[in-house]
Amino acid sequence: MEAASVAGGDRSVLERSPLARLPDRLLKYSLAALTALILALIVYFFIRLVGEAEPVFAKSGILDFAFNNDWNVGANHFGALPLVLGTLITSVLALIIGVPVAVATAVYLTELCPSRVKTPVTVLIELLAAVPSVVYGLWGIFFLAPKLQPLEQWLADRLSFIPFVGGGLVTIPNIFIAGLILAIMILPIVSAISREVIATVPPDHKEAALGLGATRWEMIRLAVLPYCRAGITGASMLGLGRAVGETIAVTIVIGDAPQLPHQLFGQGYSLAAVIANEFGEAQGLHRSALFAAGLALFVLTLLVNGVARLLVLRASRSRSASPANPASAGTAIVPAPVR
Repeated sequence: MEAASVAGGDRSVLERSPLARLPDRLLKYSLAALTALILALIVYFFIRLVGEAEPVFAKSGILDFAFNNDWNVGANHFGALPLVLGTLITSVLALIIGVPVAVATAVYLTELCPSRVKTPVTVLIELLAAVPSVVYGLWGIFFLAPKLQPLEQWLADRLSFIPFVGGGLVTIPNIFIAGLILAIMILPIVSAISREVIATVPPDHKEAALGLGATRWEMIRLAVLPYCRAGITGASMLGLGRAVGETIAVTIVIGDAPQLPHQLFGQGYSLAAVIANEFGEAQGLHRSALFAAGLALFVLTLLVNGVARLLVLRASRSRSASPANPASAGTAIVPAPVR
């Protein structure tokens, strides 16, 4: 305790002169001011978006804007439901496809990958985050979509009995390609965070599971993944936030069709894509509607982050409240080696 109170030399922090403690106070107040500035900036963005979107809300109402499915610029009808659904569907597709691959990659690099291969593979995966989104979009529309179109049509024909998935004619571009591109884009983020979380698992947990006779896979399933549930959940939600706000890549590959999505392999639209496509020539009520779309995207992103926080807290509480896992229980019964 005495050592912790000594800042330098033979005097404690409380014994130092006020002038000597001034840098600490300046640092504290500076960081507090920066934090308050960030919060003020978020509030300013929200207020400005609400003000710019007021004309379209005054004309049709907030509920009509959010739940109407008619986005017709020529008739001054602006219903954002197709845009919201397109954003949510592509983002959920990105999670369904990308998160299992990212977590599996993180587990392999942390637990199974040979040391001589680990660094090059990690660097290659992290380089995916450095690729511009427009490159992903162009690669998806000119290479990936034509290559996958026969497989998509085969799936649509064979799964015609499943609503939204089967039936119809596959188009280029389409919603599935947009979700697949987003899955590739969130892969490095989710994988990097999951890898860091998995690396924090105490070695005693893994050694205890292996000492009780568990295989390597059983050790990962019983000792590693439950311990990392909260961190992996947070990484997934961070990837979801990245997918929700993606603009250029989705604009290129989703199809720009402001209609309710009827088929997974058909065209759609998203909130970010409609802003990128139409804002340059928008005027009057159309411009206000695009600001309202930006407000909807802003609120959706805040909701995603809030839900992510709740899920992480719930996962952390369930882990702390649950009884000792097999690994920790095994630690107490594994006999000490005979020397």
